[in-house]
Amino acid sequence: MRKKQAKKRPLLPDPKFNDQLVTRFVNMMMLDGKKSIAFKVFYDAIAIVEEKKTDEEKTALEVWKDALSNVMPHVEVRSRRVGGATFQIPMQIRPDRKISTAIKWMLSYARKRNEKSMAQKLAAEILAAAKEEGAAVKKRVDTHKMAEANKAFSHFRF
Repeated sequence: MRKKQAKKRPLLPDPKFNDQLVTRFVNMMMLDGKKSIAFKVFYDAIAIVEEKKTDEEKTALEVWKDALSNVMPHVEVRSRRVGGATFQIPMQIRPDRKISTAIKWMLSYARKRNEKSMAQKLAAEILAAAKEEGAAVKKRVDTHKMAEANKAFSHFRF
């Protein structure tokens, strides 16, 4: 690269839970720079999770964090050309990429759900992911299966 790598900007923790991960999630959920609406949607979804959750000793935020960790992939496949052929090579994922991938998957599959509001869609996806079911968890399982199937090419790592 010609230029030096950009510095990581510090994320301010969110006002309600005082958590940076919540802010990161809301920033990725936000459309058209409307952060207040994104925060409202997230807090409404957490409120829905609070009333629908089955595990009584966990808070809704802990349920959300469990759901996020259930969606996080540990390996992914990357394409690499070796002598004219393209191989899918399984690679470990950096911790920050794990989180951002999990957030992306969770949000994209929540948006595709059939509930009325985005808060309800997100709450349903969080509850499903916390129980290790739902589309986002299926995506993680498929990614791991793909990496497992291509384990033979792991000696091509770069």
